[in-house]
Order: sequence, then C-alpha cells, then structure tokens
Amino acid sequence: MAYETILYDEKGPIGTITLNRPQDGNMFNATMCHEIRDCINAIRRETRTRVIVLTGAGDRFFCIGGRKDGMEDTTLYAGTLPTLEMYESIEKLQKPVIASVNGFAVGGGNVLQMICDCTIAKEGAVFRQVGPMMGSFDAGYGTWYLEDLVGKKRAKEIWFRNPKIGAAEALQMGLINKVVPDADLAKETEAFALEIAERGPFALASVKAAFNARHGGVSGLSRMAHDLLLRSYLESEESHELSKAFAEKRKPDPGKFGR
Repeated sequence: MAYETILYDEKGPIGTITLNRPQDGNMFNATMCHEIRDCINAIRRETRTRVIVLTGAGDRFFCIGGRKDGMEDTTLYAGTLPTLEMYESIEKLQKPVIASVNGFAVGGGNVLQMICDCTIAKEGAVFRQVGPMMGSFDAGYGTWYLEDLVGKKRAKEIWFRNPKIGAAEALQMGLINKVVPDADLAKETEAFALEIAERGPFALASVKAAFNARHGGVSGLSRMAHDLLLRSYLESEESHELSKAFAEKRKPDPGKFGR
C-alpha cells in the first residue's frame, strides 16, 4: 500500500514504518497520524511480521512533534490533530513496537517514542518536551507514560523546565532502553528486533496486553480478554467438550477438561 507521509517495508519478521517528512522534522500532521494508524491496522491482520520498528527519515530528526497544516479552523473534531488515534494503534497492536530514534525526538515525537514498547537511540539523539514553552501540553500519554518511565519528580521537571536530554542521560534515567553509535543504529536496531522476534508471538502479545491493561482500564482489560483469552477458549479441550455437550443437550464429561 502506498502512503503519502510514511514508508513501510518488511524484512523477514521485521516491519519498518518510517516517518517520511524529513524536510519538516518528520513532524506528524493529520495525514501522517491516519496513515500510521491505517498501516498498523493492516499489520494487525497479517502474520508475516513479529516485530515493528518505527523510525524517522534522514539522520537528524526522529520526530519533532505535530503540525496542523491543512486542518479546518475550528475547535471541533475536524480541527483537532488525530494524535490519539496514532498512539492508540501502537499501544493496541499485539506485536512489540521498537522506536529507533535517529535524531531529535521533541514534543509529540518524544511522546511517540515513549508509547513504543522499547526504544533504541543513536548517541547523537536528543529528547525534549517543549509544550509549556509554547503554551501547550500533553496531559495524557505524555505525562502518564513519562512518569512510569522516569518517576514523578523527574517527569514533572521535564515538563516544567523543558531540558534537552542527550541519549546517554535518557538511558540513565530509564527514558530509553539502549544507546548505540550513530553509524550503527540501523544494524543494532535490526539485531534488537530479531532477538525479540525469536520469542513466542502469543506470549509477547499476552505480556504487552498485560502491561497496557493497567493504563487502558476497561478498554485495556477487554482488549486482553478479546484478543488473547478468547483464543484459549476457542482452542481448549474444555471449551470444545462444554460446547459439544450443550449442543447435544447432555451433561459434559468432566474427564475431558479441568486438567
């Protein structure tokens, strides 16, 4: 499928989504938010890939936030950047998503890498929240996830003072998982992804759903039940015997389940 603002390609079990607006800092606009969402929804329906990598085009920017170009001049939905749809698609995807940060991750771009399950960054990467400097803020994903990663006091400082955080410091505080030399980012990201791809996909999906259920409330718990527990229901000897007994109007044979 062809996209206007992103690129998508597959290499073995790894699918890579590249934010492809380098001339504008790989900032996401309404089109990019929808294209990432649509791409991930397509990925949900295939079994070729085991791990997804999210990165930015070029060697300077991962993503430096969002832009409202071309949107209606209104405070209603038509004038609101559909950022949450993009974040939610990443969170709900049953496959691990790795952010490969190839440069500046600022504002919504930093939140975007936080939403991903793991983050590997080059040494020259920079992370920053600048919302309050511009009269803006992210009081949802941007605060909850940041607090989980670095702790409440440090998360408040990041939002209040808006410091530039280098890759080494980001690693030390728990904001990211790994730092590699700039020239090795693609190679190290692939190795990182391939190692995860060797694990059981059902187990990985279950673990990811369990982590996300904590934030998702009833939605998160329902996602875990629907996507994961339903599978065991459909495939278990217990469910087969109980369903068959119900259809045949007889008592189930307890010897065929409960083991």
